[in-house]
Amino acid sequence: MQKPIKCVLIDDELPGLSYLRTICSDFPDIEVVRAFSDPLKLVEQLNELEFDLAVLDIRMPGMDGLELASILKDQGKLLIFTTAFKEFAAEAFDLEAVDYIRKPIAPDRLEKAFQKAAERLAAQAQSSVVLNSNRGKILLKISDVVMINSSDTDRRDKLVLLRNSDEVILKNISFSQLLEILPSDRFCRINRTTILSVDRVRTFTHDYIWTDIRRKDGSTVELPLSEQYRPAFRLRTRL
Repeated sequence: MQKPIKCVLIDDELPGLSYLRTICSDFPDIEVVRAFSDPLKLVEQLNELEFDLAVLDIRMPGMDGLELASILKDQGKLLIFTTAFKEFAAEAFDLEAVDYIRKPIAPDRLEKAFQKAAERLAAQAQSSVVLNSNRGKILLKISDVVMINSSDTDRRDKLVLLRNSDEVILKNISFSQLLEILPSDRFCRINRTTILSVDRVRTFTHDYIWTDIRRKDGSTVELPLSEQYRPAFRLRTRL
């Protein structure tokens, strides 16, 4: 690992949290940003913290680890679950967790999980591209992209919605150029003005797609599916 992995720790049991933090301090390539005994406190501070990975318990009061993990996954964070219970493994891996560690945590087992996280972060770093934006040159992580639309102010520009609900405008780039950059198995143009990440599709009909993308008012985004792009979309969704 070249640069430290920044992580947060979440466990409602203070002795367990202290033990976990002590183990992490023995790994020079791991930087613990914050440790939380209350998952709701992490949610409150989420936009203020910079981290790559969350190491979290599952059974916690107020908000269980699976619910918290769903929020963190949408923010593009990696997940390592620690728990005394084995019955949550399937749900954990449905959330694309890096690893699932049974308590009591053995240091060498946690080290293996961190190695897996480092490999996944390295793969993600290779899936980035430098583009011109309204903020200057940006390093855009492909895994953060949710949807791309034509800009309302200039059709030569494209508005990118990211997993953390942030938006960035890409300057003077075509949909054709973007489709050459984006993985063809994960993104699809669905109409004249929209490229969509296929994993955000929930249901669709002949003419419309319903997504899990939420507007500021809490409603979900539905999008028209044009005839021209319908065959490619059905191929991506294997339907």
